[in-house]
Amino acid sequence: MSGVFSMFLAYVYLPPAVSMTILAISWCLFVPFDFLRQKYPALNDWVLHAFKPIMRQSEARNLAGTTYLLSGVLLVDILFPRPVVALTLLFLAFADPIASYFGILYGKDKIFGHKSIQGFMAAFFVCTALTLIYLLAHNYLTDRLIVVSLLAGLVGAFAELIPIGKLDDNLTLPLMSAVGISILFYFFGFFAIVG
Repeated sequence: MSGVFSMFLAYVYLPPAVSMTILAISWCLFVPFDFLRQKYPALNDWVLHAFKPIMRQSEARNLAGTTYLLSGVLLVDILFPRPVVALTLLFLAFADPIASYFGILYGKDKIFGHKSIQGFMAAFFVCTALTLIYLLAHNYLTDRLIVVSLLAGLVGAFAELIPIGKLDDNLTLPLMSAVGISILFYFFGFFAIVG
């Protein structure tokens, strides 16, 4: 949560060229190294030992979630306008971990695999609140604030819920959220206002 929120802060407060450069350098340093550790068992053993407290069991023999996260955020940053990217980063920072937390604690009603209605509802509320706060803070779409926020909440919740093949949700959530938010903003005339 704090890592992605730091990415959001850097994205919002640093000049676009600087935030993009930092993201690209981070990707270039981390992702090839993650692929290399999959190829060389000795390197992978060292990484597992050094980062054992923060690595998931599933990452021991697979790519780390950070690889998917950096790739998803980099693609979104390249392909979408700044307000969409900023909101997508907020969804990724807060909705994904909070949905997971509520799904683990209270997720009795499963929908897809380990995804639950309770996790979906948590993601919906978080994404709705984040959109509301973001739009209010920038004085965007104030005449349609509630409707746009609720629909963006659904976009974020479905992006967190729906699995796309075997792809990691650190990749699919930002991409699906950015596409959905872009369509929503286009429909409500957002880009004509901020153009």
